Amino acid sequence: MTGKVYLVGAGPGDPGLLTLRGAELLGRAQTVVYDQLAAPELLSLAPPGCRLVDAGKKAGDHALSQAAINELLAQEALAGRTVIRLKGGDPYIFGRGGEEALYLAERGLEFETIPGVSSAIAAAAAAGVPLTHRGLSQLAILATGHAQNGRDGVDFASLPDGTVAVVMGRANLKSICQGLIKSGRPPQTPAAAVERGATARQKTVVGTLADLPLLADRARLAPPTLLVAGAVVSLRDRLGWFEKRPLFGRTVLVTRARAQAGRLSAIFRELGARVIEAPAIAVRPIEPNPELDQALEDLTGSRLFGYLVLTSPNGAEIFLKALFKGPGDARALFGLKIVAIGPGTAAALTPFGLKADGLPKVYQAEGL
Repeated sequence: MTGKVYLVGAGPGDPGLLTLRGAELLGRAQTVVYDQLAAPELLSLAPPGCRLVDAGKKAGDHALSQAAINELLAQEALAGRTVIRLKGGDPYIFGRGGEEALYLAERGLEFETIPGVSSAIAAAAAAGVPLTHRGLSQLAILATGHAQNGRDGVDFASLPDGTVAVVMGRANLKSICQGLIKSGRPPQTPAAAVERGATARQKTVVGTLADLPLLADRARLAPPTLLVAGAVVSLRDRLGWFEKRPLFGRTVLVTRARAQAGRLSAIFRELGARVIEAPAIAVRPIEPNPELDQALEDLTGSRLFGYLVLTSPNGAEIFLKALFKGPGDARALFGLKIVAIGPGTAAALTPFGLKADGLPKVYQAEGL
């Protein structure tokens, strides 16, 4: 029985912009073939034992050729595996997803395409530039600044008036701007270049078609960069919110245990920081643990105790798992007042069907 390939749009680089369907599929993947522009955090959604294959591409450095990627997807499907092809942005917008889908279709292999948030849309929005606006532009044109096999790029003279958004445009930024001017757009047309749009490393340069290439060079913009040209760029001063967040431009290292880092990391990302998770601690139960076994026996075998005091989420989880692993259950706690050191510890009781009777006013040992 053959497997199935899912072409999943990973979004522009912000892990929060992955679709719910994409996250659900990653959770049951057996093989993930991922792009360089897919957020590394998304790989943590794959189950243990999942095969992870780097198929990233950047100028002059391809982990796998496109032909090799196509064949890899087919072979993994023929082996009966659930394959996730995790592609930056949207699979079908300048992402070669159409080529990969055709390769699979021609071999009679089953596939499904899960759309993603295109970097052309997300980067512009994060920079405060709506691609369309009733009073300024009712047409948006998406183009690529990357010509294939040495062929000419976009025929700018054939483009109608409207907003022009060019992905992968950094290397040819000067020629693209000149091409737009030669095709009839005024040199003073507002234009913006957005590096790594919609990520914590976003950098935006605003100018005109005439001076944007020089401004981008001075700012040392690097790929991937989106070029947006049109009257809508003038709205950035009022609509640019992304880079105004309080921790934007900062990098935060989170050293908590991996299982507990997610909530803290999410808070920092919401404030605009780039987060690197590097666990410096791992929490594991002591096994065997005769002291805990004795405590459980004392607790369940008498009514000498009035309180069960829990001083950390880890302690609460380990204690209750040990209780439920043995012959006891929640009835062993009958008559006890449960006190937790703080809301995090109290929340650790919820999966066991328990609630804390009290919390200290100050969430520390002295308050407890």
